[in-house]
Amino acid sequence: MISNDVDRIRACITEDWCLITPERGPVPAADILSVIASGVLGHDTMTKRSHLMRVWGDVAVVVGRGTNTGWFRGAPISADEWVCDIYRRVGNNWKCELTQLTPVNMAGGSPASDV
Repeated sequence: MISNDVDRIRACITEDWCLITPERGPVPAADILSVIASGVLGHDTMTKRSHLMRVWGDVAVVVGRGTNTGWFRGAPISADEWVCDIYRRVGNNWKCELTQLTPVNMAGGSPASDV
């Protein structure tokens, strides 16, 4: 995402990828890629610390805590979120099928392992 390069991002996601946000709910890949391509949305930094990973055959789930900074419609943005990504094996690669974001302040606190 921090590349802000739609082709590079598209290479990491499936054609059906969907982003689920608390503000808007499900957002199709085409909508996200469009606002990135137009420069309306961009990211400067993005980090993620994984807390849970599970693999079942060709499907994997990764839950982590992520932070990011960037801009939306020219205004600075930043987020501290719980991120749940679902990946699917496509050939020899893993591609993200779905991403759900939950702001930390909505989810409350830290995981037990951080206490």
